[in-house]
Amino acid sequence: MNLDNFGMDTITLAGTLEAKLAASRAAGFAQIMLWSKDLVGHPGGLAAAVQLVRASGLRVTGIQVMRDYEGLDGTLHDYKIDVARNMLQICHAVGAPLLLVCSSTSRHASGELQVIARHLAKLANLAVPLGIRIGYEALSWGRHVNQYMQAWEVVERADHANLGVVIDSFHILANNAALDDLDDIPGQRIAMVQLSDFMWRDIRNPEEKLETARHLRVFPGEGEHSLELSDMVRRLHRGGYRGDYSFEVFNDDYLQMTLDVVAARARRSAKWVTDQVLRRSLQVRQTQKESGEHSVSHHNI
Repeated sequence: MNLDNFGMDTITLAGTLEAKLAASRAAGFAQIMLWSKDLVGHPGGLAAAVQLVRASGLRVTGIQVMRDYEGLDGTLHDYKIDVARNMLQICHAVGAPLLLVCSSTSRHASGELQVIARHLAKLANLAVPLGIRIGYEALSWGRHVNQYMQAWEVVERADHANLGVVIDSFHILANNAALDDLDDIPGQRIAMVQLSDFMWRDIRNPEEKLETARHLRVFPGEGEHSLELSDMVRRLHRGGYRGDYSFEVFNDDYLQMTLDVVAARARRSAKWVTDQVLRRSLQVRQTQKESGEHSVSHHNI
């Protein structure tokens, strides 16, 4: 793991797409997660936005976000498939290898996991010809899928090589979810890891969860769950995950700060995360070395 594994999410930064790209690059990041609205909302249109992204030299890690897709039927399902096709074309245009899909909050969606899995497999099939992967994430307020292990169960049921699970630290922390279960998810089946924290230990009700998620996240190392985040990243690394980490930090205060200041905070956070993994690895190696030396000395005696 090194700093090149980390990138900004444009939702964290204020300003134009061009300014966001420049600030991310100036802070030393090599990759970026884009929101579709950053591209389609550009004054010059999608083609001009794509040209800006390519000129920045930043590697695009994915496009956010397909909402309320799975579990629908009839005309609702057809409508969402049409939306998904368009989002896949946007991914293809900008060279994004991943489309993120968050679990549905729709009252019209089925809660049957097999139906959800079938719909995600269908989307994964649509993405194959474009060379795009689908990542499925459990929103902590999702109607039927709201725990990361539920999202993993759906991905397992779909059994599609082009579909992976997205691990989002905010939703795990907001649910007080057990981290031990991360050990059961193969690293190669994880499509993306999104990192953020928040400033209080516990979220007391659904309204506070939504408010915190959409307006009050902070970077790892700045919040109240540093121990859990360190444990989470180490478990993922130990489990074989070698993919990208994106800082998905919705924070209204950051949107009132200059881009360079926010990007610098993100860079410090990336360093903090890598230090947690490196420090633990060094501790393990030192313990193993000392254990080996003890065994040799005991044998000599």
